[in-house]
Amino acid sequence: MTTYRMALSRPSDKAMIAGVCAGLADRFGMKPFTVRLLFLLSCLLPGPQFVIYIVLWVLIPKR
Repeated sequence: MTTYRMALSRPSDKAMIAGVCAGLADRFGMKPFTVRLLFLLSCLLPGPQFVIYIVLWVLIPKR
């Protein structure tokens, strides 16, 4: 059985800030809450998380 996945886009109806986490969740078949939680937990580690979020905000088209 083939499962169809949506193209990567930012939904305006599920967005909390920019819809990046909700768009990633839709694309990979996860719940938006899970992706948001993973993002927040990743912010505890050193790295460019906020820069990546802003880049994805710019690159991912709005639905």
